[in-house]
Amino acid sequence: MLGYDELKSAFQDLGLANKLVITHASLQRFGYIHNGADTVLQALIDSVQGLVMPTFTYKTMVTPEVGPPNNGITYGAEKDLNRMAESFTPATRSDRMMGILPESLRNHPAAKRTAHPILSFAEINAELILGTQTLYEPLAPIGALGDEDGWVVLINVDHSVNTSIHYGEKLAGRKQFMRWAVMDNRIVECPNFPGDSSGFNAIASYIKPDTRRVDMGEAFIEALPLRRLFNAVQELIKLDPLALLCQRTECERCNAIRSS
Repeated sequence: MLGYDELKSAFQDLGLANKLVITHASLQRFGYIHNGADTVLQALIDSVQGLVMPTFTYKTMVTPEVGPPNNGITYGAEKDLNRMAESFTPATRSDRMMGILPESLRNHPAAKRTAHPILSFAEINAELILGTQTLYEPLAPIGALGDEDGWVVLINVDHSVNTSIHYGEKLAGRKQFMRWAVMDNRIVECPNFPGDSSGFNAIASYIKPDTRRVDMGEAFIEALPLRRLFNAVQELIKLDPLALLCQRTECERCNAIRSS
């Protein structure tokens, strides 16, 4: 059974005590943990300078009947989902596909959360980082972390969930998208929505020399400096404008990027 001490030791082995980090996690590989996600969260908080996690809320999204062309979306196709869409509030639960750790952070008494209706972030000891986000620049906190020599920490997950790669795509000039969400019982435009992440594991071999890793039986934790990640994404896209796109023929966002 894993506990706080074992988890904190593993996080400390990454050498991030004076770093701001953004974290993505799945806890299943750890097996049983005393007090569950709260124990993992506390061990992580106590091992870094400040913590940021995405607390995205896709259930707030709606699809209009018409909109900008080549926008990686089929207009008018989600009428049932539109009827089920929920208005974003600070108490809106983060999407379940993101795992339980972001929700544990969101509910922490010391945590604060941004107000983006789709792409919100929560933090502890990183308030200034989150203050950079606007409706028009949803990924700005990731850029701010990079400016502060921040790192990305992946707990039992691969780069297909590494949101920071999207910021590297934006720096490389890759096409961004428009989406819409319900907020304050009205529909708001949400520009600069990122593309699909299914093809992001193609970057792993390029950044392996810069990646720190701790193995814990079947579980693992990896950490990578954001500046190096951003540079690697830009280098790959400069060499191949289609780099990191997925191969699914039905992926509307990757197809829109290809056609652009």
